Amino acid sequence: MSLAHAIVTAPSATPTKWMLFLHGILGSGANWRTFAKQIIAARPEWGAVLVDLRLHGESHDGFASPHTLEAVAGDVVALMTKIENETSAPVRGILGHSFGGKVALDVARLRDGDLDQLFVIDSTPSARPDGKGSESTRHIVDLLSQLPDELPDRNAFTAWIEGRGVSRQTSMWLAMNVRPIPNTTRFVFRLDIPGIREMLADYFRVDCWDILEHPRAGRAGGGTMQSHLIVGGRSGVVDAADRAHAERCPETTLDVIEEADHWVHVDAPDALRTLVLGYLGGATSGRSVDGQLTVR
Repeated sequence: MSLAHAIVTAPSATPTKWMLFLHGILGSGANWRTFAKQIIAARPEWGAVLVDLRLHGESHDGFASPHTLEAVAGDVVALMTKIENETSAPVRGILGHSFGGKVALDVARLRDGDLDQLFVIDSTPSARPDGKGSESTRHIVDLLSQLPDELPDRNAFTAWIEGRGVSRQTSMWLAMNVRPIPNTTRFVFRLDIPGIREMLADYFRVDCWDILEHPRAGRAGGGTMQSHLIVGGRSGVVDAADRAHAERCPETTLDVIEEADHWVHVDAPDALRTLVLGYLGGATSGRSVDGQLTVR
C-alpha cells in the first residue's frame, strides 16, 4: 500500500533532488505545505514531497497492524524508492516534526544514512515510556477513543471535543478528519484511533539515538549525512538531557528557537526557515543571539 502524498515544486522548476516532509500524530502532509513552498521557492533545485503517514490524511485505509515506528518508516522508504524511480531524481533530504521526526530518524537507519540532510523538529530521539513532554497529545488521543461512532455534522464534533477542554484552534484542526459517511446524512471521524495509539506507544518505546551517535557514511556522493535537531524553546518535548546528548553527537547540530513551542513552524516560521535554508546552503551551525536567530 503506497502512502498518499503531494508533490510541490517551484514554478517552472525541475527538481534535481527531493525532500520529504513528515507530520506528527493526528496531522497530515498538508500541515507543512506553506513552509515547504517557502523552502523550494528559495531553493528551486529541491522539490517537496508532503507525506500522509499511515492511518493519517488520505493514507487512512489499507495498512495492516502492527503499527510500529519501523513499519511507518518502511512505508516512507518504499515511497522514496517509488519517487526516485518515477522522477529519476534522488531523495536527498527529510524533515520530520514530532512523531514524524522519530520516523525520519528510523528512515535514515533503514536507508543506512543515504541522505544529505536530516531535520528533526521538536522530537526527542529518546525512549520515553512515560510520554513526558507529549501529555497533551496523549490526552487528545485518549479523548478521541471515546468519540461516538457517528456524528450528525462537523459542528457536533467540535462541540463534543471543546466540551472536554480542547481549544477551539485544535478542535477545528482535528475537525478536518470528520468526513461524511457515503449515502447517509451522518459523519464519522475517519482516523483509526486504536491504530494511532499503537503507533504512539511504539514511538515512546523506541530509542533512536544510535542514528545520531554513529553517523552513516552512506551518501551516494560520498561524505556523511548532516543531522539537525531543532527545538522549540517553550516546548517540553526535548529536555535538557536530550539537548546535552545531541551536542555530543557528531555531524549533528542543535538549535533552540526560544520563542517557539512544539508547533515550531507555526510559532516561529521565519526563524525555522532561516535555519533550514542556511543548512541547505552549507551552514555548519546556527545560534540564537539576543533573541535573534543567525546562521553561520
